[in-house]
Amino acid sequence: VQLVESGGGLVQPGGSLRLSCAASGFTFSRYVMNWYRQAPGKERELVAGITSGGGSTNYADSVKGRFTISRDDAKNTVYLQMNSLKSEDTAIYYCSGTGGVPFTRTYWGQGTQVTISS
Repeated sequence: VQLVESGGGLVQPGGSLRLSCAASGFTFSRYVMNWYRQAPGKERELVAGITSGGGSTNYADSVKGRFTISRDDAKNTVYLQMNSLKSEDTAIYYCSGTGGVPFTRTYWGQGTQVTISS
């Protein structure tokens, strides 16, 4: 099982980034996919989630209206489009997948650094 994030980097406040997470080794389409982030000295927090099939999404209040999560089951990839970035969005961003029958499992990627700075 692998989850590989990409697309992080350094961007100025107000800028945009698109994170990608490529999955392999499990039935991606049947898993709920989430993006989390962890800033220095803070706990990991849920940023956005999307159900299997993409019918429903949810967002942390701090990113509503600025971030959009989406998925492409044909490519086994989940995305996080981040607009109007703020310094407080600086963190390591992780994708995770939760699902499985009969035992639910959660898989994690290694994370990608996002730094918002002028």
